[in-house]
Amino acid sequence: MTVEHPSARLLADYVDDGAPGGTALAADELWAVEAHLETCPACRDRLSAAVGTGVPAVAALTAAVWSELEPQLAVAAPAPPRRLAARLSTWTTPAMTPWLAMVLVVTALALLLDRANDGPDPDRISLLLVLAPVLPVGGVAAAWSRGLDPAYELTAATPRAGLPLLLRRTAAVLAVVLPALLLGGWATGVTAAQWLLPCLAFTSTTLALGALVGVTRAAVAVAAGWLALVVAPTLAAGRTAAVLRADGLPLWGPVLALGVAVVIARRGAWTAPGEHR
Repeated sequence: MTVEHPSARLLADYVDDGAPGGTALAADELWAVEAHLETCPACRDRLSAAVGTGVPAVAALTAAVWSELEPQLAVAAPAPPRRLAARLSTWTTPAMTPWLAMVLVVTALALLLDRANDGPDPDRISLLLVLAPVLPVGGVAAAWSRGLDPAYELTAATPRAGLPLLLRRTAAVLAVVLPALLLGGWATGVTAAQWLLPCLAFTSTTLALGALVGVTRAAVAVAAGWLALVVAPTLAAGRTAAVLRADGLPLWGPVLALGVAVVIARRGAWTAPGEHR
């Protein structure tokens, strides 16, 4: 794939952007340049040279600050590279860890209860099955919550703070939850088809509603609705709900497709700070 680098004029305008009497870049150009600079060391070097040429006062200030800091930095031992931590930080947040741990604990408890109540009755209720569709929802909410992300201000100011980052964090949640559910389903005899499609449908529905009311509120609404409309009646009736049986699975396909379509149609909404609620 050919990478298009910003031109010298565009970098000069980027340096001059915001200065009194300087050239103001369009928002799309500004974000495109910043996103490219994140991954291109050569263009960062070009930018540094452009700053030294175009804004000598800034270059002089940077040199003065560096001259003060360099002796102190030389005393401290260099920290080892943390490439893995840096990569994980683009997919997860610190707040996701306890939420994902809680999801895994709930999965394990549901598995233990299922195994304890294992019997010949084909209509027995599987707690793992009724809880699986909404287990990722809590992790998704934690991944995109303003109150739970200590680096929210920094994250929201980056060029990639929109839908791509949200999808990365959602994928990180699913990467942890789905293997645990697959293992639990194998141990209890619950086929993946019974819970995987509803699980993905609920995740896409949470993201779709999140574009309108915020991901945290959407996750709470989805989880509360499932618990009230499916889990509680299932436990009360003593039979697995029809929507989780084989004949009810085709209903989840349109729900998943609709959720994905809404997320795509509203992809521009994820750059708004309100979506981190």
